[in-house]
Amino acid sequence: MSEIFDVVIIGAGPGGYVGAVRAAQLGLKTAIVEKDSTLGGTCLNVGCIPSKALLDSSEHFDMAKSHFSEHGVEVNSVGLNLPKMMERKEKIVKDLTKGVAYLMRKNKVTVFEGLGSLESPNMVVVAGSDGSKKTIETKNIVIATGSVPNSLPNLAFDGKQIISSTEALSLEKVPEHLIVVGGGVIGLELGSVWLRLGSKVSVVEFSDKICGGMDKQICDQMKRILEKQGFHFHMSTKVTGARLSKDSVSVTMESLSDGNVSSLEGDVVLVAAGRRPYTSGLGIDRLGIETDKAGRILVDDHLRAKKYPNVYAIGDCILDYACTRRRCGRYGDYCGQKRTCKLFNSAWNRLHLARGCFCWLYRRAVKRKRFSL
Repeated sequence: MSEIFDVVIIGAGPGGYVGAVRAAQLGLKTAIVEKDSTLGGTCLNVGCIPSKALLDSSEHFDMAKSHFSEHGVEVNSVGLNLPKMMERKEKIVKDLTKGVAYLMRKNKVTVFEGLGSLESPNMVVVAGSDGSKKTIETKNIVIATGSVPNSLPNLAFDGKQIISSTEALSLEKVPEHLIVVGGGVIGLELGSVWLRLGSKVSVVEFSDKICGGMDKQICDQMKRILEKQGFHFHMSTKVTGARLSKDSVSVTMESLSDGNVSSLEGDVVLVAAGRRPYTSGLGIDRLGIETDKAGRILVDDHLRAKKYPNVYAIGDCILDYACTRRRCGRYGDYCGQKRTCKLFNSAWNRLHLARGCFCWLYRRAVKRKRFSL
């Protein structure tokens, strides 16, 4: 413990690394702790960025295969080079994560690789992959550990046949039949990738509409668009179990409307049933930091954990993630300046303001027939 930091941030995702840069720019002595070998968190490494790269590549493939002729472009033969497509995706991810590492060096942010946990309100322990441990002393702590995919009791991840979004970004071959459990944004996005590349895609959704809490009229229109592209939907249906064999997975389902039991046979099951906050192993129980039933850290209007005015939490690991992710450029301010960041008092407004704006814009786009996936 030869040096004392002004702020230590646990987690180097879009919230953590932007907060670290901002804190350093404000003159704070800043450190960031990341358990993975690359910075950028889920978004850059196994989330938003690689999924958009694959969506882009798969759209080009689909256009060349099915739609170029509509524009008078004749293509004799279109082939898929999946390893090359994955190589492009990995290059995009690598370039961006290298850019984040450069930002840390440029702003003189100290990076610690390892699993961070709170020993006290002013001590962070970093456990390295080699078994080593390092204790960091700090005046302030920001928890920005993000979230991880939700598993289901009857669909445990095995990384091969029952997979999360992480594995769905790096499949070695195109599945003949991809079963997606969950009709939210993640499942539909990744389902779109593999549908374009040649998979049959079946979506099993517990609710009576897709896209979670978005406007029902918009969701219904989106469902019709996806069905026209080739999606198969099983709405108001719950998955009751899965039986694995060497080359396939049989998923049993029960209709919530009439109790009818059926099954689907596929190569791979993608469980896209939302995400949960990644707060286990942080030591917050030891400090008595309060969480809700889902494990999200409870914070005040300044994003401070209750009981400890110098411990902050941001991003997906708190309830107010929808607001704080849009305020990531000011995260450093919370530690460095006495600036008020009054969040919306209403939980409804806090979570649904952006959705309402999106739905209004999307409704207008649908009306004018200017929608695309």
